[in-house]
Order: sequence, then structure tokens, then C-alpha cells
Amino acid sequence: MYDNAIGYWNGKKGKIKQKFPFITNEDLNFPEGKEKEMVEMLGYKLGKTIEEMRTIIASL
Repeated sequence: MYDNAIGYWNGKKGKIKQKFPFITNEDLNFPEGKEKEMVEMLGYKLGKTIEEMRTIIASL
């Protein structure tokens, strides 16, 4: 997904939780290499497509 997905993600977690308060810390934690699955899971939980989720994450 991104060159340094873990570092990138750590910078986005708080912003995602502010925008979507019902998202839990557990929802935002994922093992390295499982970024796609995590984005799919968040998309499912929020009723968004993978592309919509990528746009949301990138805009935060």
C-alpha cells in the first residue's frame, strides 16, 4: 500500500478515530503485510469501498 505503511499508518490512526469515533484500537491494528485486509475490514465496517477508504485515509 505504502513504502512505510506502519509509520504512515501510525500517523493516521488518531485522525481516523476522530473522524469515526466508533472505530476501535483493535480495528486499527494490523500485522505487517496485512494492510489490504485491514483497509477492506474498515471499509466493510464503514460501508465504503476499498478505493473510498484509500481516499479517506489519504485525505486525513
